[in-house]
Amino acid sequence: MAERPFFVFMKKKLRSGYTTGACAAAASKAAALLLFTGVLQENVEIPFPDGSRVKFSIVLSGHADSGKQIASASVIKDAGDDPDVTNGARIDASVQYGAKNSENDETLILHGGVGVGRVTKRGLAVAVGNPAINPVPQKMIRDAVTEALAETGKAMDCCLNITISIPDGEELARKTLNHRLGIVGGLSVLGTTGIVRPVSADAWTATIATSMDVAKEADLSEIILATGRTSERAVQEMLGLPEEAQIMMGDYLHFSLLEAAKHSFRTIHLAAMWAKVMKAGMEIPQTHVRNGALEVETALEFLKGLGCSSQLIAALEGSNTAREIYGRLLDRGEQQVVLQVCEAARHYAEKVSGLEVIVYLVDATSSVVVKTGEKS
Repeated sequence: MAERPFFVFMKKKLRSGYTTGACAAAASKAAALLLFTGVLQENVEIPFPDGSRVKFSIVLSGHADSGKQIASASVIKDAGDDPDVTNGARIDASVQYGAKNSENDETLILHGGVGVGRVTKRGLAVAVGNPAINPVPQKMIRDAVTEALAETGKAMDCCLNITISIPDGEELARKTLNHRLGIVGGLSVLGTTGIVRPVSADAWTATIATSMDVAKEADLSEIILATGRTSERAVQEMLGLPEEAQIMMGDYLHFSLLEAAKHSFRTIHLAAMWAKVMKAGMEIPQTHVRNGALEVETALEFLKGLGCSSQLIAALEGSNTAREIYGRLLDRGEQQVVLQVCEAARHYAEKVSGLEVIVYLVDATSSVVVKTGEKS
């Protein structure tokens, strides 16, 4: 059985975790074993996509009916050291005997129960109307139940209905971007490897790409790429674009620009506050502080390159943060320099994406103070 891998982040050793899909597969196997044998499972071992095997503890299990035609089991999700909104959530699975459908020879049929979202928009990996259980988790669940069949020697003379539920899923989903993607009523059952890498970019970049898929399926030609909710809200109030156009890119600027190019959008509305705009102007591809701390000396060299006078640079020296640089520029009436920085950000974004880019600088009061790049 594979040991749980560790990852090093900023010189710290962090525990990996397991995806919602992996937990659902383990709960499904435990429920199936109880249904087939009548024996409660304390733990189960399931196969992962890479061929490894992982053991999960089962926290609840039992028969849901007196006739013992339905069995259920639960796993508590452990996301390791990742700040995952679903960490600690209970993932339930029930397995029920059912009659074979003459029109459908499928023997393992997946359903979404309470707290599992339903897909309402095109562009996702799952068809509209189906529960938001992605393809890899679907396969993991079916593989785990198939393994339970093999281990017990159970012959399949009927179908099995497998229902995945997340009791707190609807409430937890409010803390995610699911509503943007058209997933309503609960969480998505996700995962491509079964493993959650702590503090990794995978979840963010997957959401960005999926958001663009949804925007494209909605026939949109322009999108808002925002680094945060304040900047996104300010620009959306100006533009009034459909919800599908709003894409939260966080700090993944370079990735988002390339992804927008792949999707062949016509226009990117790039919304950010000063520090992020300045980093874009300096061509820093990932704008989180851990990937490129904005050192004041480097920022001042950048401003020199824009043609700022030595007197202005001297006045900016001693600033501790990008925000302080911005404040000093405004205090000295240097709005033209602010505009130049926004233009530099626009040129970088257009160079990377090959698309028309309009940059919006948003201040701390949620107001758009600079808009640059719109072609007449």
